[in-house]
Amino acid sequence: MEADAAREPETAEVLPQHKLDYKSLEAYLNRHLPGFGAEPEATLTITQYRSGKSNPTFHLQKGFQAYVLRKKPPGSLLPKAHKIDREFKVQKALFSIGFPVPKPLLYCNEASVIGTEFYVMEHVQGRIFRDFTLPGVSPAERSAIYVAMIETLARLHSLNLQSLQLEGYGPGAGYCKRQVSIWSKQYQAAAHQDIPAMKQLSEWLMKNLPDNDNENNLIHGDFKLDNIIFHPKESRVLAVLDWELSTTGHPLSDLAYLSLFYFWPRTVPMVNRGSHIHESIGIPSMEELISIYCRCRGINSVLPNWNFFLALSYFKLAGIAQGVYSRYLLGNNSSEDSFLFANIVQPLAETGLQLSKRTFSTSLPQVDTTRQLFVQTRKGQEVLTKVKHFMKHHILPAEKEVFEYYAQNENSVEKWKQPLVIEKLKEMAKAQGLWNLFLPAVSGLSQVDYALVAEETGKCFFAPDVFNCQAPDTGNMEVLYLYGSEEQKQQWLEPLLQGDITSAFCMTEPDVASSDATNIACSIERDGDSYIINGKKWWSSGAGNPRCKILILLGRTKTTSESRYKQHSMILVPINTPGIKIIRPLSVFGYMDNLHGGHLEIHFNQVRVPATNLLLGEGRGFEISQGRLGPGRIHHCMRTVGLAERALQIMCERAAQRKTFKKKLYEHIAMIKVAAPRTVCKIIDRAIQVCGGAGVSQDFPLANMYAITRVLRLADGPDEVHLSAIAKMELQDQAKAMRARM
Repeated sequence: MEADAAREPETAEVLPQHKLDYKSLEAYLNRHLPGFGAEPEATLTITQYRSGKSNPTFHLQKGFQAYVLRKKPPGSLLPKAHKIDREFKVQKALFSIGFPVPKPLLYCNEASVIGTEFYVMEHVQGRIFRDFTLPGVSPAERSAIYVAMIETLARLHSLNLQSLQLEGYGPGAGYCKRQVSIWSKQYQAAAHQDIPAMKQLSEWLMKNLPDNDNENNLIHGDFKLDNIIFHPKESRVLAVLDWELSTTGHPLSDLAYLSLFYFWPRTVPMVNRGSHIHESIGIPSMEELISIYCRCRGINSVLPNWNFFLALSYFKLAGIAQGVYSRYLLGNNSSEDSFLFANIVQPLAETGLQLSKRTFSTSLPQVDTTRQLFVQTRKGQEVLTKVKHFMKHHILPAEKEVFEYYAQNENSVEKWKQPLVIEKLKEMAKAQGLWNLFLPAVSGLSQVDYALVAEETGKCFFAPDVFNCQAPDTGNMEVLYLYGSEEQKQQWLEPLLQGDITSAFCMTEPDVASSDATNIACSIERDGDSYIINGKKWWSSGAGNPRCKILILLGRTKTTSESRYKQHSMILVPINTPGIKIIRPLSVFGYMDNLHGGHLEIHFNQVRVPATNLLLGEGRGFEISQGRLGPGRIHHCMRTVGLAERALQIMCERAAQRKTFKKKLYEHIAMIKVAAPRTVCKIIDRAIQVCGGAGVSQDFPLANMYAITRVLRLADGPDEVHLSAIAKMELQDQAKAMRARM
């Protein structure tokens, strides 16, 4: 296991109170653990994980073999606590059916070996996020990590106890009542002072038990982000850890325990060093997580007794904190900061009391979770309604005028300018607050909210510009907002947000395979207080716009890092900097995309910019790219969905209005592809794909070939007319054959 930029080492020297008999352990494992003795000359090294607050956990290294050992803590223990045999049993059952847990290898109930019972499991290499706000992770990956976590929880709660052979793993019905009783007793046994809020919360919980306390699913008991190992590079769960509190009971207890950090008291520092979840961009809301969970389980998202389960979670967490401090006083805790837990018991209990009085019935998503994965916020619904109205009454009626403007000015000096009607529409949108909707920190919309807005604006090619939500400016503004310094934001982000200037993004290069961005060769070299840029870029979208004032460029910087993903940086380059040469605009299927400032080839020759123009730091270009690409891909996809809906609408309206051969188009035989033109179009399309960006430019004849071939499907009558005749002939032949058989 490895931490995500943890401030303290993940493992360290074994604490004095947890010292092990190395020789005894090694001898036992040599006899009982297959493969452990494969390298007899290798030395066994043991370090201790500092993150655990309960059962001490150790990392074992023997040559190339790595293991994890968990044992009971020494000394006097609370009743029914630290049952590591149960941990081993449940992990063994889960591993057998492919649920993500470390592979359990061996259980030892002989206390004589190292002083207590213990078990050994396979070491899983991956990422553990100790800070729940996920600093240093892009907003898109934050969202993916939380979604993967909630999907894993839903999968756990969907397992069948009988097929796992865990029918007797828990006492059965009455889980909620037992939990209140157990944690009340555990708290009382460990309490070092009288805390009235704990007593009040215990009494409230016992008086407000759910009517249906018979749910009996397998539950984790301590399911949260830092008990999960994620893939080193992907947002995928590899293993769920720490099954000490697992049992059978009500699954909403796990869901509520995972959700309690959304209500974390601001007077208490987060246990795991984070600030507060809802302040971190990209992390789904509690409502969104609940919606995903309920959809995965196929249950209604209106959760009864939700306030009870949230209050129970805080009561339980307060009890755990009290237990950690109690073990600190006894000297058998594995964490050096355990003394801090004495101060958080009371505020946690008070938060639980506050939640017990809240009504959540109107806060949770009232949706059919079988149909909808994510849920709009109320503000998102209101904004989408306003956008739809604006599209219908202002943007779509102006479409013809905009088309005519660009047709008339295609080859003139005015080709990069926008028509006056778009500027007027921008003023109207800005006045109505329909501006910068893509940026959550400015608009207050979630990614789900904006995805639906992007779908609507995709129905007209210039609509995103009207709302200041056009590419590449959206991605560039996100980069500046997330990674820019205060000076960079003031100089460039503010005028971009106001719509006073535009920007371009320079990444793709003509001389390398830019689909793998690690090939980017344009150099960014430090020279005193400056950086000097040399290289060629093309498909630099937006650079032809007369209002384009700033370029964001990805280039290669000198570094000692061996990682291919830490050799590039991003830097801000004002477009009027000496040494920048605009070579030419590139066409796409013969069109210049004049509206958005085109796609230009730009050469950089000894372009010098201040060192303060570097974004975030040297070697962090790919980190920035991921933050930029994640939301951008969603925006592009949703706009494309809107475009498809508009095309479908046009097709249906045409089919319902147009008559041929005394019939409406929709009354003719179903529209299918004609074999020859379709095949040729596919071949040309694949050739374009192989050639990449050059395939749709004027450098190759492919774009022209594709356009001509596509037109053939309309020349001399649309495909559908020919197919109608073909179908009639086929039906006549079939009828003749049938008569002949008769």
